[in-house]
Amino acid sequence: MGGPLQGIRVVEIGTLIAAPFAARLMAEFGADVVKIEAPQTGDPLRKWRKLHEGTSLWWYLQSRNKKSVCVNLKSPEGVEIVKRLAAEADVVIENLRPGALEKLGIGWDVLHAINPKLTMVRISGYGQSGPYRDRPGFGAIGEAMGGIRYTTGEVDGAPARVGVSLGDSLASLHGVIGALMSLLRVKTGQGEGQVVDVSLVESVFNLMESLVPEYDLLGHVRERSGGALPGIAPSNTYPTEDDGYVVIAGNSDPIFRRLMQVIGRPDLADDPALAHNDGRVRHCASLDDAIAAWTSHHSTQDVLAALEGADVPAGRIYSVADIVADPHYQARDMLLQAQLPGGASVKMPGIVPKLSDTPGEVRWSGPALGEHTGSVLSELGFTGEEIGRLRREGAVQ
Repeated sequence: MGGPLQGIRVVEIGTLIAAPFAARLMAEFGADVVKIEAPQTGDPLRKWRKLHEGTSLWWYLQSRNKKSVCVNLKSPEGVEIVKRLAAEADVVIENLRPGALEKLGIGWDVLHAINPKLTMVRISGYGQSGPYRDRPGFGAIGEAMGGIRYTTGEVDGAPARVGVSLGDSLASLHGVIGALMSLLRVKTGQGEGQVVDVSLVESVFNLMESLVPEYDLLGHVRERSGGALPGIAPSNTYPTEDDGYVVIAGNSDPIFRRLMQVIGRPDLADDPALAHNDGRVRHCASLDDAIAAWTSHHSTQDVLAALEGADVPAGRIYSVADIVADPHYQARDMLLQAQLPGGASVKMPGIVPKLSDTPGEVRWSGPALGEHTGSVLSELGFTGEEIGRLRREGAVQ
């Protein structure tokens, strides 16, 4: 059985992270994704991070289930190919700087006139309007201006990166959500296709909880707090005897009482001043000290076993080595085996979310540059002779 997006054609005109990740998610659930790449070089992601025999391992993950079509968008013939693809597509996903597609002659007005049912997901640093519209924007800038970098890091340290390209990935998720909303509108006959305008900054900002009303009404600026969860106690990261760390969330009233019993502090469990969260927040530093005094004299395994036995939420800080070895990840099919060109076998992340009747699947890893140019153009009605001429003229590869 095909995925829930079977029959949906997506054209991706993007590079690196935001638009490609959004298209990958749709491809994993059955969409027919055609990725437009520049001849000779292709997506720069092919050379990012760790390489295997000259190609990025990230590429094989980010572009799985996609068809690579090399089109020279600076040639009139290349632009016409994109128009013909858009005429039969349901979604176009792009993350060029605002106005770039318009300069090429394939902006929203042009493509919408060709295909009124088309949805265009446009991911950019600051959105398609506003005074910052034309600024270049990467995920790191989105994280900085969206508020999350300011709140990430140790109390007395500099703002920190979370370790992955969070801003881009959040924009991708918002782009997919918007695309599905627009597709639903079209498929149910409620209207034509529309633009889904996604900003990296706003995608991060959308996750920032009650940051704005806290500031507006109370004048409170949420600061960096290390591993703690400000305003909710106790919830922090605690050291263990074997140089590990565990995250413990003892922040509901009954969980707090159970946690205090586990660490041998029934006096704190029975203290009326600590019965509810607002009281515990006023004493969060002393509570953290009490919990750390217990965890630091026990191994990580013993701490987790004791807390699990008391039904207290806790978890070890995982490295990628821990993830790969974890039986729960394996049982949930979150570590899939893939084969690379040349025969090498490699683990890759599984698919999220899990659908009971129409689950996503990996049909192939990221393709070779221009691997599907001929087959996709044939589907559009180009003859072998025409494809050969386009190759010779440099319009495609």
